Amino acid sequence: MHVLPRARTNRATSRRAAGAWLGLVAVALTGCGRPDPTPAPGASFTMRERVAALALRQSGFGSISVIPVRFEHSRIAGPFQDDGRTLYCVSARMMGRRFLKGEKAKAVIREEAGKLSILEDVEEVCEGHKTEPFKELEALGNAKG
Repeated sequence: MHVLPRARTNRATSRRAAGAWLGLVAVALTGCGRPDPTPAPGASFTMRERVAALALRQSGFGSISVIPVRFEHSRIAGPFQDDGRTLYCVSARMMGRRFLKGEKAKAVIREEAGKLSILEDVEEVCEGHKTEPFKELEALGNAKG
């Protein structure tokens, strides 16, 4: 049976197109989420580095973004006491997900007996506290990007 050259070309083209789609899907899926760098065994981190790592795991700080983000003007307030709680307020400007516009990310982190957790919907406790540059967040976040 003789196969027409045109039929063979169409089949090859459709195979290449399917392969290209599979390649695009594979590339897209490998970029979903950012893997956390594994710490060296026995490594000890400062509290500010731990706060930065926890903040970067939040979706508001681009943890599930497929598009890489760059952090600028990161600030931290704390530790300070509020109603018997030890809190840190973290904010940063993220660039990269919106064309020529930055996004403002904020998080309130509670420390209790050395354990850190995120507090939801309590950003008003951050008002009036002195902030300082948070280079640890920028270094860790921009290294992942």
